[in-house]
Amino acid sequence: MCGIAGFYGFRNDQLIQKFSGELAHRGPDGQGFFIDDEVSLLSRRLAIIDVAGGDQPIYNEDRSVAVVYNGEMYNYRELRKELERKGHRFATKSDTEVIAHGYEEWGERCFDRFNAMFAVALYDKKRKKLLLARDHFGIKPLYYSILNRTLDTNISQLRGPARSAAHVPSRSKRVSTGSMQNSLIFSSEIKPIINSGLVKKIPNGKIIYRYLRYRIHDDSRETFFKGVYKLMPGEVMVVKNGKWEIKPFTTLKGDLENSRQSEGFSRAAVSRFTAQLTAAVRSRLISEVPVGTCLSGGLDSSTVVALTNLLLKEKVREAESVGKIQKTFSAVFPGAVNDEEDYIDTLVHKVGDLKNYKVRPTSERFFTEMADFVRTQEEPTISTGPYAQYKVMEEAHKYVTVVLDGQGADEMMAGYLPYYFVYLRELWKTGRFFKWGREVAGALDIIAKYFLIKVKRVTGLKRDVNVEKMLGREFAKKYQDERFSPTRDNLKKRLIEDIFSNSLPALLRYEDKNSMRFSIEGRVPFLDFNLLRYLFSLDSEAIIKAGWNKNILRAAVADFLPPKIVKRRNKIGFTTPEYDWLVRLKNRIYQIFLSESFVGRPYFNQKEVLRAFADFIAGKNDDTLPFWRMLNLELWLREFIDVKPEKKLTDSLINEFPYQANEGKKIAIQVESKTYQRYPIKTDLFQKGDDFAKKIAEHIRIFCRSLEKGHLDPKLREDDSVRKRWFVAVSEKVVAISQGRSYFICRPDRSLD
Repeated sequence: MCGIAGFYGFRNDQLIQKFSGELAHRGPDGQGFFIDDEVSLLSRRLAIIDVAGGDQPIYNEDRSVAVVYNGEMYNYRELRKELERKGHRFATKSDTEVIAHGYEEWGERCFDRFNAMFAVALYDKKRKKLLLARDHFGIKPLYYSILNRTLDTNISQLRGPARSAAHVPSRSKRVSTGSMQNSLIFSSEIKPIINSGLVKKIPNGKIIYRYLRYRIHDDSRETFFKGVYKLMPGEVMVVKNGKWEIKPFTTLKGDLENSRQSEGFSRAAVSRFTAQLTAAVRSRLISEVPVGTCLSGGLDSSTVVALTNLLLKEKVREAESVGKIQKTFSAVFPGAVNDEEDYIDTLVHKVGDLKNYKVRPTSERFFTEMADFVRTQEEPTISTGPYAQYKVMEEAHKYVTVVLDGQGADEMMAGYLPYYFVYLRELWKTGRFFKWGREVAGALDIIAKYFLIKVKRVTGLKRDVNVEKMLGREFAKKYQDERFSPTRDNLKKRLIEDIFSNSLPALLRYEDKNSMRFSIEGRVPFLDFNLLRYLFSLDSEAIIKAGWNKNILRAAVADFLPPKIVKRRNKIGFTTPEYDWLVRLKNRIYQIFLSESFVGRPYFNQKEVLRAFADFIAGKNDDTLPFWRMLNLELWLREFIDVKPEKKLTDSLINEFPYQANEGKKIAIQVESKTYQRYPIKTDLFQKGDDFAKKIAEHIRIFCRSLEKGHLDPKLREDDSVRKRWFVAVSEKVVAISQGRSYFICRPDRSLD
């Protein structure tokens, strides 16, 4: 596992070193370079396999092929043996070297043979050809930007001071084509590209619109940054003679779309599925460094944890990386409606021999870490849910270097509520009315919840959030032709769409950014192309039957998971109590929505945003996602786009926190011959169990720092004695002060110092 980057068409040794520094968290164990006048390759290494001898770049025998690689290959041992039989000689034990020799033997077709997660940069020196490739599912990212005249790039600015390589440590179907007038840069992350000075930081209005309007992103080659793109799953980019071509290297998606049922749903199918899933988990335990597992309490992650423990008890070689006892990592939210701690504890008790580490994210902590979270993700997220994963990875970093989790199973086996209705429409459309009736009967509880929500909307008990009205008028008009229309009446087709574009790519991006932020490698056993091909060869009853989704998985794990988890109907996963958090943080969110930068954006209709958010706080609607998207986009713009970005979130609050008088009131009041300044400080909502003294003290610290910075009345700065005359009264309402129901946290005669 590493971070990779590079250039084509120019040389700049200082810039490639800068890239290396910006990717250091992805590969803290070392750096390696290949550099000539036309191509530069960088690897930042997180050593997992062949720790001693796997430094990159890796070469073939005559060093005519150079490879840098971010990922892990799970069938590399089998491929290595095959290549050795064909006469290839290996110098290391690393999986990376299989790529170099595989390319020699099979050319670009080699990538389709890798059962792996990967982003690869391979330079063929003899043919002067650069290849960039991304794995079948897009588990590992690879971003690029083509530097041409449309970006106003001056080639003379690209070259920089040239030095010899010795000064740098060395260790189907065509999708799109084009000619490069200048050059190309690529990286595992976006930040090195936009910080290079070669690409203008311009927000991509189309992607922003689709994100705000349709809650969709990561479904296309474009990113939130105009001029920065990503390879899509299963693609290879070929760069030669100043021209580039992007094309698929695999037929996986087409094979799934055209697959015909070759086997019915049976006990034999369940046994074969179980064997393939176990093999996928086993191969992803291969490591020379400690391996742990993420445990949310849901069916998918619980399956990975249970299978890992079975392999550990069977003492298979690959499970040695787990150690004597498996370490699992969870996020819990005591008292919240979406807390899964009970399910986690149930699994730990059932499986036994587990060491479970729990983190307890809070809204206050989230707000203080939000700026780092936004920087980590590089692009906006759909919800606050990825923050829970961020905290899990932070905890896991203390104990392991690799974690396994259950990502991908929901998109493979219809883990979300909308899939039920897609399947019901398919059955009705194709005239399978008896099966339709059986499915309706089996899913009555789910359907009832869905229609209850609809009834509340129709009767006005709950209002839908009209996202269109919350968008800037001219902005919305410009992109009004944009559409998002996923398949509604073909289950497997919809699953394929969500695996390769609509849903899973975003989740994989979240996981990659969160894990690599803390130098952790995340592995996803469900995303094994052999397992997926087999699943799609089965009847749809393997996916949904009698109202139960993930049917074949539930049957596969029935003997070693608790019934409480096997028969779970509610889907939660790595998420947060987002509704509670937004309500509790409402004052801070209001200040962002009221900020000068927010009102100046073309993307928002501030009046409608504030109106809708007021309805949310009043309980008239309960959809948190539109407000998070508005908030997240604003913070992303501040972090990455603004010419003079606002300071870290906590600092910007100090500068913006509203100490204005309440409506109809004044800050200064006259009592006899003295003037008093009364600054109202509003906290977030309190809930049972809160440490209210600690929470209030944080607001007082912000107030005091604002005082020090002179953000209050200038006269206060001129009078040093004023610092000894402040006191703080705490009450539910101002009237409580006069009624004796308030108390002081600082005596009037004591300085706030």
